[in-house]
Amino acid sequence: MTTVPRPALRRRTAALLHRRPRLRLGLFLSAPMLWLVVAYLGALFAMLLSAFWSNDVFTGEVDRTFTLANFQDVLSEPVYRTIALRSVLVAAIVTVLCLAIALPMAFFMAKVARPRIRPFLVIAVLTPLWAAYLVKAYAWRVMLAEDGLLNWVIGPLGMKGPGYGLTATVLVLTYLWLPYMILPIYAGLDRLPDSLLDASGDLGAKAFPTFRRVVVPLLFPSIAAGSLFTFSLSLGDYITVKIVGGKSQLIGNVVYDNIGAANNLPFAAAVATIPVLVMLVYIAAIRRTGALEEL
Repeated sequence: MTTVPRPALRRRTAALLHRRPRLRLGLFLSAPMLWLVVAYLGALFAMLLSAFWSNDVFTGEVDRTFTLANFQDVLSEPVYRTIALRSVLVAAIVTVLCLAIALPMAFFMAKVARPRIRPFLVIAVLTPLWAAYLVKAYAWRVMLAEDGLLNWVIGPLGMKGPGYGLTATVLVLTYLWLPYMILPIYAGLDRLPDSLLDASGDLGAKAFPTFRRVVVPLLFPSIAAGSLFTFSLSLGDYITVKIVGGKSQLIGNVVYDNIGAANNLPFAAAVATIPVLVMLVYIAAIRRTGALEEL
């Protein structure tokens, strides 16, 4: 029995992969795609499946009989509709605030600052991401307290901080997710030719019209990418609301409370489908604009 030498087998395999680029790409992506299907899509499928089960009120065990009772409760109870709308509104406000802050910052980093300084500015934007999430959230809790740093600074001016509540939640979430908006916009501006800005100036356009009519339309894919991060992260957040939200509740809090204290996993899964559906609609809307194809 003859065996093929290993070098010859490797050469044949390399030649086969060279002739078939799709096969090469499929083998290259097989491991991450398998992880995506099993870990991510599999978890979503398990969550959606458990949403059609129920929780036995006497034993606390999960009854795997098919039922729509959880979704009926979510849709019929006004409190859950209010929480869902509040969560979407908070995520939208955070996204708009991040965009308003990120646009001038990214423009300065990419087009105004000297090339030698730009790497240090990028590091400065990334530095808050190196700190732990809870450390940053509790630092804001200390600053927003009645006797905290914010009231100590603005108190002599006759002003008072927002305290704990939705305003504090929006403020902290904006701080936490701002780098995820700055970096995509900075990357988009870095690819934007300076000649376009020069041409706009030569044609008589001032700074703001140039920014609004030339820069922003070309940056739309980058803005869409940043908004996906800030909107989705804010929509599913529950820790910040627990720390600085006071008595306010968002969707994440309802899911957390039903998994922990109430021990009602099927109802928590039904509530968790709300942000999933909202994000699917949001991604579909952005896709129709063509922004995802230009990323």
